[in-house]
Amino acid sequence: MHEGGTPRWWMIRAWRTRRVIAGAASIALTLSALGCIDKRDAKKMIEALQSSLVPDSLPVMQNTELPFKYPPELYAQKVQGNVTLRIHIDAQGTVRPESTSVVESSGYAALDTAAVRGARDLRFKPAFAKGAPLAISVLFPVYFRHPEASPLPGDTVLKPRD
Repeated sequence: MHEGGTPRWWMIRAWRTRRVIAGAASIALTLSALGCIDKRDAKKMIEALQSSLVPDSLPVMQNTELPFKYPPELYAQKVQGNVTLRIHIDAQGTVRPESTSVVESSGYAALDTAAVRGARDLRFKPAFAKGAPLAISVLFPVYFRHPEASPLPGDTVLKPRD
């Protein structure tokens, strides 16, 4: 979390969105100057990009249990890994499986596949913008940890209180 309670990944996404809008506006203005499109069309393009809705609230996962199944052969070997997925959550809160992709691999194809398969069963309360449900793409980390294996670098080791 960043100061003010905004998740860091959300701030990065907003920054990237602003960069895309600025880049598209620059392209529209360049095309206009070259005579490929007129000023009216360039203005419409810029307005359409700037009207992209920024959610007032982010999606909230509704699953009581995570749907990711640890591949048995890797579990037996105590193999661990992290997979980062890009998932698209529609306005009803359903993950669109055809839009799910691995952004950062664990290095193990079986863990990556298990993460993508499990993502199909995720359910969310959708994001909202101006009171209406909003489809949105988010980065979703999946952690495969074996209870008897050593923590991976970067894992926080918390011990239960006695």
